[in-house]
Amino acid sequence: MQYVSTRGSAPALGFEDVTLAGLASDGGLYLPESWPSFSADQIRALSGLSYVETAVRVMAPFVAGSLSEAELRELCAAAYGRFSHDAVTPLVQLDHRHWLLELFHGPTLAFKDVALQLLGQLFERFLSRRDDHLTIVGATSGDTGSAAIDAVAGREKIDIFMLHPEGRVSDVQRRQMTTVLAPNVYNIAIDGSFDDAQALVKAMFNDAAFARRFNLSAVNSINWARLMAQVVYYFYAAVRLGAPERAIAFSVPTGNFGDVFAGYVAAKMGLPVAKLMVATNVNDILHRALADGDYSQGQVVATATPSMDIQVSSNFERLLFDAGGRDGKALAEQMKGFEASKAMRLTNAQREGASALFTSARVDADAMTMAMRWAYDAAGQVIDPHSAIGLAAARAIDLDPAVPVVTLATAHAAKFPTAVERATGIRPSLPSRVGDLFAREEAYAKLPGTFEAVTAYVAERATPRA
Repeated sequence: MQYVSTRGSAPALGFEDVTLAGLASDGGLYLPESWPSFSADQIRALSGLSYVETAVRVMAPFVAGSLSEAELRELCAAAYGRFSHDAVTPLVQLDHRHWLLELFHGPTLAFKDVALQLLGQLFERFLSRRDDHLTIVGATSGDTGSAAIDAVAGREKIDIFMLHPEGRVSDVQRRQMTTVLAPNVYNIAIDGSFDDAQALVKAMFNDAAFARRFNLSAVNSINWARLMAQVVYYFYAAVRLGAPERAIAFSVPTGNFGDVFAGYVAAKMGLPVAKLMVATNVNDILHRALADGDYSQGQVVATATPSMDIQVSSNFERLLFDAGGRDGKALAEQMKGFEASKAMRLTNAQREGASALFTSARVDADAMTMAMRWAYDAAGQVIDPHSAIGLAAARAIDLDPAVPVVTLATAHAAKFPTAVERATGIRPSLPSRVGDLFAREEAYAKLPGTFEAVTAYVAERATPRA
């Protein structure tokens, strides 16, 4: 399997090189040269398989040439053996039509664990082959940071520098990062928003000399391997609800577009997906883009769903490339214009390519609260605010009532106890495995959100290439 950049001028790479690189050298994102295709019989054969076996079958085409099936199985078993539920991503029924796909049974209580536990294993396997060292730099709006840090803390050949917007993540989210005191972990709180942090990370990758000197790689969803791992749970859930004999709809609380793009990949592979609902909060750039073709950056508004407080969704570029005809040169010009003006219009081809599968909804704070109350009153489920954004959109979806709708429950409710208590009167407790979080020591740096300050900090602490 070879991978190409969305911006058309970076060399095609195999899976191992793409995993270690993260961002393409031309500033684009990697995608497979072509989508693997699963027949109805192959999808039907996933019925009854464990999560690990499902993962091996779904991901095998993507890792071909870099990992054998036996190696992939070994890495998946190690990654998912740390989850607290044997199903890894269990389904919970809310009513006759609506389901939750619980993605928060990993070590840091968020959906990011599903991909990042595997990514940590992949990094270690590939680096040991090369006897090389990697410097991971990432930006987090809350959950990516803790999941990535947990996945690579203490690994010999990796340093990780994680940026988060100071004061704009929950106390639980911050502590899950800053209480990991492994010698290869560096947390940085920057003065600014998540978009500012993400822009700094991209700038580090685009500084070719800096990126080469420290062998930079990415763990956020610009890394194809992470997105690939998220494709698995769409297959796992859909098969349990009757695929391929019937289509399933998914509602996804969306910030950076990676999680819902994984559903698009599943559909391109042959999974019968009736619709993908892109559920945004009031930071609604994706809703505007899909509904009206208007991809223009606004001011980030702080909300009770901080992981979705984003106005530039990195993975949207992958959809624009694939749905718009895979013209890398044209997309490079389009993205260059967006980066300069912070606004662009989707082309007709991009809008038409997206509308076949995607719909979208903007969910405000009142609708979010009502969804949390409904989940508790109707089904006894205490859900977090991000999952509630997805559920509110799912309940408004315009589809045949016979189509099951699965909402991706992206975080454990205890990560956002104040918002949950305000809506439901229930204050959720942290699971016992992380129950002492608020007694642990914290350590992190506070830096201005400037390229000079952050790169100086990284350069002083990272391991340069030999």
